Amino acid sequence: MEGQLIWKDEYNIGVDIIDQEHKRLFKIINKLFRFSDEKNKSQWACQEGIKFFKDHAVKHFTEEEEYMASIHYERLNVHMHIHSEFRERTLPALEEELEQTDYCADSVEHFLGVCAGWLVGHTLMEDRAITGKGRSRWVGLLPGREQEAVKKVILQLMYDLFHLESYVISDAYGGEKFGRGVYHRLVYGTDQEKEKYEIFLVFEEKLLINTVGKTMGIKTNKLNTLLMNAARFMARQFAEHVRDHLTDMDGYELKEENLLTYDQFQEVFGNEKLQVSLLFDTGEGYFSYCTSVKRPPKKGGAAPIRIDNAMEEVGKYLMQREGHRKRKVLVVDDSATVREGIRKLLDEDYDVALAKSGAAALRCMILDKPELVLLDYEMPVCDGQQVLEMMRSEETFADIPIIFLTGRADMETVKKLVALKPDGYMVKYLKPAQIKQKIDEYFKRENRLPI
Repeated sequence: MEGQLIWKDEYNIGVDIIDQEHKRLFKIINKLFRFSDEKNKSQWACQEGIKFFKDHAVKHFTEEEEYMASIHYERLNVHMHIHSEFRERTLPALEEELEQTDYCADSVEHFLGVCAGWLVGHTLMEDRAITGKGRSRWVGLLPGREQEAVKKVILQLMYDLFHLESYVISDAYGGEKFGRGVYHRLVYGTDQEKEKYEIFLVFEEKLLINTVGKTMGIKTNKLNTLLMNAARFMARQFAEHVRDHLTDMDGYELKEENLLTYDQFQEVFGNEKLQVSLLFDTGEGYFSYCTSVKRPPKKGGAAPIRIDNAMEEVGKYLMQREGHRKRKVLVVDDSATVREGIRKLLDEDYDVALAKSGAAALRCMILDKPELVLLDYEMPVCDGQQVLEMMRSEETFADIPIIFLTGRADMETVKKLVALKPDGYMVKYLKPAQIKQKIDEYFKRENRLPI
């Protein structure tokens, strides 16, 4: 996985001790993308990365709080609370998930996504507000007693509806991406008042499949129109139950409903004046509930869903989600020229990861499971046959299709390749257009959807 956090000038707030520590935290997060080439050290590397990140985060929070106190920053207590939430709730929850799942790809992705998203969002919003370069998102939160009442209602609803023992990871969710999400937006208003309330319900996809899907007896491992429409109505009922405990919304009616992509969600959510912003771990996936008040609300960039167009819009939304995601291809070759050549060839239509050795390939697959591996058959140290055998012996990797890359097409070589039962083989000296065509045809033939 080629994910990395890139430091930008806009992250500088102008206070050297804070800016320098932000840069260190970025570097530590990036270390988690670069596990050791040796497979048996991958988990150790991740554990060490987490330890470094926690240590530096705690150090940074202390130094930042001392600075805010020295300049008599008026929102010091709120800022300290956000730090405490992340340090004492979010990080331990993510750590526990990593340990329980033995550092599987999904839990590593959770950790990286939430921590990276939190770090960027917190830097751009809360930390820039310290020096007046931005505004705090947490200026309109409900008082503590009302916040606790909303939490209790949601926890009880999750148990009553789905028998899930959930717990709060954070009460300052900043819109970070977790897993593959569904972003549901409900806008409430009155005929007289210009002020509108918005409720955001964010579900990890697998949560909907494992709860709403099972409740309806739908056997599927991905979202479809039937499941999405059922989830919409259950989400609306869920929101109504919570809304009953928000007295400011008495007399308000649902005026608009949207299903948003992550980019659309970020565009809207980044400008919200939040009252409640909670992140939960349900045991079946992550869930977030947020309410905000705005005058007037910003358009969501998505068509309003009505009774007469619901099926059509939900269908479009599901197609759009699939269309935004590229199929993942891992290219394994000891030649940098070959790797870069294939990457440039496929990059426009596929999510391409690169590995220069068999060990590096296994590391990449742990972090981000590909849908196809283009594997060099003739590599030094650990050749294609050994990599294939290791993959087939691991349950996590056993179902990943492999196409061998080879520089030879003589009968003896072909016999050896076929005997190993790969999903195909391809000679490297084909014209670029032919290589691209073969990859396209493979996915079309297998009817493989992005995972």
